[in-house]
Amino acid sequence: MRPTVIILAAGLGTRMKSSLAKALHPVAGKPMLLHVLDAVGGTDPERTVVVLGHQADRVRQALAGYPVETVLQEQQLGTGHAVRQAAGAIAAATGPVMVLCADTPLLSAATLRSLLDVHGKKKAAITLLTAIVDAPQGYGRIVRSKGGVTGIVEEKDATAKQKKIAEVNAGIYCFRGDFLLGALGGLSNRNAQNEYYLPDTIALARKKKLRVESVVCSDTDEVMGINSRQDLSRAERFLQDRTNARWMRDGVTLLDPATVFIGPEVTIGRDVVLYSHTRLEGATSLGEGCVVYPGSRITDSSLGSGVTVKDHCVIDQSTISDRVSVGPFAHLRPGTVIAVNARIGNFVEVKKSVIGEGSKANHLSYIGDATVGSGVNIGAGVITCNYDGFTKSRTVIEDDVFIGSDAQLVAPVRIGKGALVAAGATITRDVPPDALAITRVPQENKEGVAGRRRKMLQDKKAAGNR
Repeated sequence: MRPTVIILAAGLGTRMKSSLAKALHPVAGKPMLLHVLDAVGGTDPERTVVVLGHQADRVRQALAGYPVETVLQEQQLGTGHAVRQAAGAIAAATGPVMVLCADTPLLSAATLRSLLDVHGKKKAAITLLTAIVDAPQGYGRIVRSKGGVTGIVEEKDATAKQKKIAEVNAGIYCFRGDFLLGALGGLSNRNAQNEYYLPDTIALARKKKLRVESVVCSDTDEVMGINSRQDLSRAERFLQDRTNARWMRDGVTLLDPATVFIGPEVTIGRDVVLYSHTRLEGATSLGEGCVVYPGSRITDSSLGSGVTVKDHCVIDQSTISDRVSVGPFAHLRPGTVIAVNARIGNFVEVKKSVIGEGSKANHLSYIGDATVGSGVNIGAGVITCNYDGFTKSRTVIEDDVFIGSDAQLVAPVRIGKGALVAAGATITRDVPPDALAITRVPQENKEGVAGRRRKMLQDKKAAGNR
């Protein structure tokens, strides 16, 4: 039967030493809570309830688009108290009730389905997920007898002998709904933390001679809870290794996988090559045969096939067509559209502009709020002066224009088809098609000036030596 899922996301996470609620700390590009929801989604839940507490409004915002309900735990009085806030959903559940925490972003849907399967087959009141770990410090220990699990002892309440137990509680449970609803009312807060512990339901089930089952997770990393920045770093590496391995299986070459970041929403075509220290973030897509050289970052952008991104480029919210070359050291800002076979070279910045087919801006240029036609050559040091301190204005450069080095195009201005703009020109008026625009002051050569200057310097040096 389909489970009702309760996710505990009320904690601040004091060991994170952060002003951000723990559930919102990003792992592999998105809040860890959303990773948990993705795993839960693989169980086809009847209903999902997220228990909120610290920064409830911010957590609600992060949940936008997910089919979940929220309830508020105004005082954080333990996991048992948190689950009580979802009593209405528990009472209405037609299948098992699964409870898990928001700080387990490595959890897989397959593990959750395995837990549900065992719970159903064994007809248990409680089935819990456990793990065998080398360093159990900080985890609740699983106490067993010949009859199976008899309880879970939290670290602060454990004896010296119990602290040596290597089997720990993963904090993930399946309950029979009617049992859970009654057990929540029987929990006590007589413990070191003065809190209502959800694991104490095990002792209540044993007392009623109800079945308590467990499933040992074979991958201990998968059930790792995030309680510190070190844990966060380990989870990041785990998820990136998993993601990168999947892309390599699908035909993407990662020359140094340990240094490549690929976000969860990214899509990549076959025969793409990613060099070291590259980052693909947000809703980015790369077509087949792209090459991204070291140190580049691409965010929320679409690249066609055969695109080359050279070293140390930043590309944000841009659209790049097939066979374009970008960089090195280029910056494509939001709203940039680059057409087929265009070239954006080193130290070129483009913002909110369209660059036409086969056009080139090879070095040291700024193109902002512009429409550039096809076959245009933009020389070194050219800038579009798009901002007068009050408003942004557009520059239009029609097809087959040649713009010489160090020219300034003061918007609003239009350069007609086939026109030439001389090097060093400052263009403040439209240039007609096929015209040559020149704004230089005529050159004048003063004969003998250099010789007189040298003599003055020699005389000054001689006077200083006296």
